[in-house]
Amino acid sequence: MTDPLRVLLADDQTLVRTGFRMILSADDIDVVAEATNGAEAVEAARRTRPDVVLMDIRMPEMDGLEATRRILTGTPGEPRVIILTTFDLDRYVYAALSAGASGFLLKDVTPEQLTAAVRTVRSGDALLAPAITRRLVRRFAYRDGDHAVLHRDLASLTPRELEVLGLLARGLSNAELAARLHLAEATVKTHVARILAKLGLRDRVQAVIVAYETGLVSVGAPEAAQQPTET
Repeated sequence: MTDPLRVLLADDQTLVRTGFRMILSADDIDVVAEATNGAEAVEAARRTRPDVVLMDIRMPEMDGLEATRRILTGTPGEPRVIILTTFDLDRYVYAALSAGASGFLLKDVTPEQLTAAVRTVRSGDALLAPAITRRLVRRFAYRDGDHAVLHRDLASLTPRELEVLGLLARGLSNAELAARLHLAEATVKTHVARILAKLGLRDRVQAVIVAYETGLVSVGAPEAAQQPTET
């Protein structure tokens, strides 16, 4: 992508926004707007159409979770959202990922990690490794069940795709999936892409969440021995 990367900063702390703006601007990333609460973030996202939104979870008037839900409506061209949080595994992060956020960052992130994260999600990738997402899901999936927004019918998936989704949810990378299933890594990537397309998901993060919420993978259950299936 050659177009300038456009970012919206949503955080009620002026120092956080100022610091992030300086870091992003120094790496030729345009900060097109700032917001001090969720309501401002929703309005600014609609007005400026950024590529990425850096969204604080805890803000006055409207929190980052509700703002994320309102921004990510499933319409073409909507931005990617990265959740900002002070604490690792904040209970609200899981709900934000369920609402469609592409990952989360701790606020003590290094400048290099911040710019890399923005570029990663802008390219269409998820920011979290599946294993980290799995930790979030195992901890919060059933506690926050009333707030979950992902409901998918897995009947559209082939047996092989179900197998891939189950292993993906257990934290395996594409390379590990390929070794486990005796497939080429390119074939695994194709399976993952088809899973996302059939279930209407943005990225692997949401795929992991769906695997747990639909019961394909159970929280606390030991990993069953996987038998190879036909591709």
